[in-house]
Amino acid sequence: QVQLMESGGGSVRPGGSLNLSCEASHSTYTTICMAWFRQAPGKEREAIATIYQDSLTIYEESFKGRFLVSRDSAKNTLYLQMNSLQPEDTALYYCAAGPPTLGGALCPLKGTFDFWGQGTQVTVSS
Repeated sequence: QVQLMESGGGSVRPGGSLNLSCEASHSTYTTICMAWFRQAPGKEREAIATIYQDSLTIYEESFKGRFLVSRDSAKNTLYLQMNSLQPEDTALYYCAAGPPTLGGALCPLKGTFDFWGQGTQVTVSS
């Protein structure tokens, strides 16, 4: 079974940056798609971006230009570079993995993700 582990969370001042990592135990058909999600207290979980292998990406519109997802397939590691962080970005950030969707977008934002990490906390405050 695939296991995912996030790291890199912490506390940062408004305007700061943070780079999150997510290492997968191994690669299978069910880890072709990987994604970042976040959930703030009292709010629904929201998708940030997905990536197919280490190339094609899909971003939720509100995160474009400020957050950047990348992947090093050789290391089974997913990354999320977050810039210009604000207090509203405070949340528990999760990585996830799942199989590709055939016939359309390979890794849609609302696709099926079978494996999830434990989450890493990001806190933005003065």
